[in-house]
Amino acid sequence: MPDSVSKVDPRRWKALAFIAIAQLMVVLDATIVNIALPSAQADLGISDGNRQWVITAYALAFGGLLLFGGRIADLWGRKKTFITGLAGFAAASALGGAATEPWMMFGARGLQGVFGALLAPAALSLLAVMFTEPKERAKAFGIYGAIAGGGGAVGLILGGVLTEYLDWRWTFFVNIPFAIAAAIGAIALIREPSEARNRSALDIPGVILSTLGLVSLVYGFTRAEAEGWSNGGTIGFLIASVVLLAAFVVVESKVRAPLLPLRVLTDRTRGGIYLSLGLAIISMFGLFLFLTYYLQIVQDYSPVKTGVAFLPMMTGMIVGSTQIGARLMTRVPAQRLMGPGFLVAAVGMLLLTQLETDSSYTTLILPAQLLLGLGMGTSFMPAMSLATQGVRPQDSGVASAMVNTSQQVGGAVGTALLNTIAASATTAYVADHAAGAGGSATAQKMVELQAMVEGYTTAIWWAVGILLVASLIAFTLIRGGGRSSVPAGAGGADGEEKQDEPVLVAMH
Repeated sequence: MPDSVSKVDPRRWKALAFIAIAQLMVVLDATIVNIALPSAQADLGISDGNRQWVITAYALAFGGLLLFGGRIADLWGRKKTFITGLAGFAAASALGGAATEPWMMFGARGLQGVFGALLAPAALSLLAVMFTEPKERAKAFGIYGAIAGGGGAVGLILGGVLTEYLDWRWTFFVNIPFAIAAAIGAIALIREPSEARNRSALDIPGVILSTLGLVSLVYGFTRAEAEGWSNGGTIGFLIASVVLLAAFVVVESKVRAPLLPLRVLTDRTRGGIYLSLGLAIISMFGLFLFLTYYLQIVQDYSPVKTGVAFLPMMTGMIVGSTQIGARLMTRVPAQRLMGPGFLVAAVGMLLLTQLETDSSYTTLILPAQLLLGLGMGTSFMPAMSLATQGVRPQDSGVASAMVNTSQQVGGAVGTALLNTIAASATTAYVADHAAGAGGSATAQKMVELQAMVEGYTTAIWWAVGILLVASLIAFTLIRGGGRSSVPAGAGGADGEEKQDEPVLVAMH
């Protein structure tokens, strides 16, 4: 029986704690280094032109290798892949913390991305094959969803504290105890069903095309942020990504053992989840960027105070994921959670379009963050669960990798797209108001701050629209959840997943 492991092995709940630690380490690493970057740049002598590679090296390796990492988990075993990812991530973090030259830092961040691409899909797919009973699955994915959504805010807080009170190097070294604890727990507690392995030959052409295509896509959007959308290199990489990924789809439709079976993508619910989740991450990453700059530059918050200021969002995500999403996942359809969840998040984002240079944190920013957190947490939880529900156990690694890929690509697109919109609005505001500010330095400074806020609010309006589109997709495409008795990996007698049967049976 597919869910026998879930019902028999009580250690899976203890194992969940260590899987959660590993996931937190990967997610917070996307933001923890951002706050430490100015100090690291000064200490290592990294030029302004090259500092982007501290972020970009991680994003390219992580985003480009996720599908490969998911397939390795299916082929090699999730537990083994999980532990290998932890060990490699810890070693790369040690190298980054001990860096004395820029190239050491860039190399360490790239290696973190490589091993993160092994670790992240292995963690999610372990949950998929360990928790298959609907109510237990809802609780497990509620915890995982809260961490996946709130880890970025934790990274901002932890990065601020470590940078301000210790040293930027500790934003790397802090990963080591996390990794050791998670590895020890995994060795002792994690058991995965033996039938969940996929021992088919590795699809080498698929690996090459998907890796190059995803790297080109992420780097194209990264270049757009720095060089502009009309830059020849930006256009070239984006076109190359389209060509490579199209070739990847063609190859996957023809090879005997594809890296990414197209049935994983063509399922209506999973396709809707990947798309809506990616759009939501676009909005969320843009918000992290703008709100961090707003609080530090416009409101003059310290790094630590800025990190703490994100606590309401993290609290909202935890409540939305564990108390709303997890409790309702087995009772109502996922579309009735994800659709309204994205709408609530859009209302929170809408409040932030009212930002001024002197806006009150208590009356505007705090309630906006709570709504954002509640909405995102409620939406992320069923998304994480349903993205891996109904797939063959042998495909759970690549299905999990697609969740991470949609998040990673969404983050790259969000940072580039919304930052470009904000920069254009800021430039236009300065051009319109600089002459009226006179020669006073104070007046010029005020215009600059107002221009920054104008740029942020303009981009946030776009983020509101993107969240509304994510909500529409959730309402129209996503099915599943509710009173389902269909466990992950359940299929017909031939092992095929039941693509055409709706998971939803009834609702209250």
